[in-house]
Amino acid sequence: MSPGPGRPLLDRFRLDGRVAVITGASSGLGAACALLFAAAGANLVLGARRAEQLDATAQAARALGGRALAVPTDVTAPADCEHLVSAGWHEFGRVDILVNGAGSASAVPALREEPEAFRRVVDVNLMGSYWMAQACARVMGPGSSIVNVSSVIATTTLDAPQAAYTASKAAIEGLTRDLAQQWTGRLGIRVNAVAPGFVMTELTASSEAYVQRMVAGRALAGRCAEAIEVVATILFLASDAASYITGCSLPVDGGMRVT
Repeated sequence: MSPGPGRPLLDRFRLDGRVAVITGASSGLGAACALLFAAAGANLVLGARRAEQLDATAQAARALGGRALAVPTDVTAPADCEHLVSAGWHEFGRVDILVNGAGSASAVPALREEPEAFRRVVDVNLMGSYWMAQACARVMGPGSSIVNVSSVIATTTLDAPQAAYTASKAAIEGLTRDLAQQWTGRLGIRVNAVAPGFVMTELTASSEAYVQRMVAGRALAGRCAEAIEVVATILFLASDAASYITGCSLPVDGGMRVT
């Protein structure tokens, strides 16, 4: 699916006719991404564990004129990942984009963190992204795109005990590079990551005081990101506007990496 040398520049940001699989679509960045992709013309295959919230996202996407299939999915289960992709394939006949938006976090001192709690974060953030990438890559054609959600914490430290989250997001960046190396030249699938700083979503709302303190001290922009600022970057990486970008992690952190 070449972007074509004569294609108008702004059209390269459109997703008309594309089929996008988005995990974590029941809330936060996953839900915001679904709505932006629908507005950009994509058909959606949405996965998340919480069925009621997932259906609400699908209904909102349909209200924007897109088609949306909601499939309850636990990304830690490879069979669920395969089912999500298979359902999208049977509904739409193709899969062009994957956004690995499902995420989990913890903030527990390393000497007190229980093994299962650590494993759960890694299972969702790293293993879930890998199982989804595998399932999608098996049916994607040339010109397809995978966007993983990393974090600023993959390359820096913050004033919180987040060993599991940090390790999982650093691993996502390594996974992104390796899958790009394996799949871009051979299969024509671009693989990139977006690395947000602090975004006020359901995942961070419970730690709002800590987030605001960190933003004040670390973010050159002096504020949290709005969800649209992150998902617009995901849209860029998924679209033909980024057709020559693969294997990279693009920070959307308000300058946190340089402080």
